[in-house]
Amino acid sequence: MDAAPRHDETDVLADLRRYPDLEAPNLHAVDASDRLILDEAASALAAVAGDDVVVIGDHHGALTLGAIARHGLSGVRTHQDRLLGERALAANAERLGLGGFTSLALTPELVAGAKVVLLQLPRSLDALDEIAGLVAENAAPEVVVFAGGRVKHMTTAMNDVLRRHFADVQAHLARQKSRVLVASAPRPAAERPAPRWPEFQEHPDLGITVCAHGGVFAGTAIDIGTRALLAHLDAVPTDVASAVDLGCGTGVLAVALARARPDAVVTATDESAAAVDSARATVAANGLEGRVVVLRADGADGLPDESADLVLLNPPFHVGTAVHAGVARALFEDAARVLRPGGELWAVWNSHLRYRSTLERVVGPTRQVSRDPKFTVTASTRAQA
Repeated sequence: MDAAPRHDETDVLADLRRYPDLEAPNLHAVDASDRLILDEAASALAAVAGDDVVVIGDHHGALTLGAIARHGLSGVRTHQDRLLGERALAANAERLGLGGFTSLALTPELVAGAKVVLLQLPRSLDALDEIAGLVAENAAPEVVVFAGGRVKHMTTAMNDVLRRHFADVQAHLARQKSRVLVASAPRPAAERPAPRWPEFQEHPDLGITVCAHGGVFAGTAIDIGTRALLAHLDAVPTDVASAVDLGCGTGVLAVALARARPDAVVTATDESAAAVDSARATVAANGLEGRVVVLRADGADGLPDESADLVLLNPPFHVGTAVHAGVARALFEDAARVLRPGGELWAVWNSHLRYRSTLERVVGPTRQVSRDPKFTVTASTRAQA
């Protein structure tokens, strides 16, 4: 995107929206950590060109557009794991008449030669390890990383992870319940941990090898919700020609279904770049290329209406750090759209969330397959047209 006229950074942040991500009164496009990262990095940003700057983990564009507006930068490289975050950045930029950035995958190209990195700290230490290792290996020797977050979500273990890859890590003073860690002086390759991503783990009880990048939910483990649904996979319809693993994570359900129903074409989708990369690696590790297609998508975005006989779903119930039922409902609606009349949505969800009535309204008649204090498995039949 081309550079645009300079804007006042404060006005830019005040005008940002989450759209097309979920919008609600308790969900915000900007928080105090965005402002603190930009303030802490101001001197460093003023001393470099735009193509020396990388932004990682920007929620909805505050760091990228704030840096561009305040310092008149062009050529900023940015990576957001969530597809809706990436789209929100683009929507905010278009609405405000800003440019000067390019969205890239989490690869060496993203950080090659970078001198300033602005990072919203991920909750996962593994995600932080993968990012820090990539920066230390590929950025300029003089790179400085400004890594910030909300204090309540930060731990001293984050400092330890950064110190594996950088010789100098300092925790700056907190402000408005936010804090920035500043990392510099990348360690020589001989002093850094060997690259470990993606990781691989065999699960002999299921006959599946799981592959995971640092930012994917559950890593190479198989979360107990997924296991609850896997326990009933033999009971799903046998005459399945087309199936979707919606919000696939590492691709465990897609791989298991492809093995259980060898005549089915399985599509796995997730909006997380780390999940998509992990699922593709999992599919390859289990010899199922060509049987399972993995797409980065917002739910079932891009899949044709009434094109699937079966949808499998283990929906998230958080939006960032906030609990919000809107995510699951949107996925239920996606499932209803792509299912053929008579097709089935098999879902697993936290029992306390009581989604059954929502499934009845959105998808169709719903039966309980199993229930325990933690998880409920249901099968919903798409109502006939």
